[in-house]
Amino acid sequence: MADLSTTIAGVRLPNLLFNASGVCCQTEADLKQMLESESGSLITKSATFESREGNPSPRYTPLPSGIGSINSMGLPNEGYEYYLNYAKNYDYSNEKPLFISLSGLSLADNVKMCQAFVDANLPCILEINFSCPNVPGKPQLGYDFEAMENALNVLAPIIKKPFGIKLPPYFDIAHFDIAAAIFNKFDNLAFVTCINSVGNGLAIDLETETALIKPKDGFGGLGGSMVLNTALANVNAFHRRLKNKQVIGVGGVTSGKEAFLHVLAGASAVQIGTQLKEEGPAIFARIKKELSDIMVAKGYKSLNDFCGKVKTL
Repeated sequence: MADLSTTIAGVRLPNLLFNASGVCCQTEADLKQMLESESGSLITKSATFESREGNPSPRYTPLPSGIGSINSMGLPNEGYEYYLNYAKNYDYSNEKPLFISLSGLSLADNVKMCQAFVDANLPCILEINFSCPNVPGKPQLGYDFEAMENALNVLAPIIKKPFGIKLPPYFDIAHFDIAAAIFNKFDNLAFVTCINSVGNGLAIDLETETALIKPKDGFGGLGGSMVLNTALANVNAFHRRLKNKQVIGVGGVTSGKEAFLHVLAGASAVQIGTQLKEEGPAIFARIKKELSDIMVAKGYKSLNDFCGKVKTL
């Protein structure tokens, strides 16, 4: 078999695959499934300061023909203290690193949560979710460049250790340039995770003429196969622009082929969302084998042999 191990933020992962935050990660029972799977790591649900029920159901649904999914979950989670307690009791002697996702509803909340994890002095890795709404009436933080830079100016010195941020998809070359210029200012910003779901899609049932999910008049984030090419573009754009930083790719991975393409575009690790939700944690064993088979067939022994080496015409 090929070597699928990788390193993120200076921490070794036995293989590059794990869950996208939002899937198989809200409760200890969910996270136990991740630990028992063949993933190389695991990440917790994006935590807010207080626990949240999230949006009314139906708030997630797969779309026809396997093209993906639509969701408007509303950040259901157990509150950051639940995940802090999980991190305090986590068995770091096992070979799977623990990533903790934080998504405060305000900068003040993010400061308090980050400080709590810093004070606990744990070997987990923080990923701050900049792709959720922050201030009512304002765009999500990832689309508000001034607010995003301000947040990093505040949070990076508090966290001190290497950390990452979860990003929404960008669609304009100028936005890649602006965002990367901000990220390159922060030495301990070690990685970016892209992409979160493509925002504000609308799925409608032909027969009933009704939106498929209830929140936000049916508007929700798109994930799965249909977002693969947008995800690959974001991975590659940041791989090209970021200095001494890594990219974690997420979006559209249903088999070893898409995992290979993410690495080829520049991803150092790959998260799986929609397909994990549909197939369950057994997916990691399948995709590991498929990816290894592709690498062996191409003569690649490790991820570094082809990471970021996509050819252009």
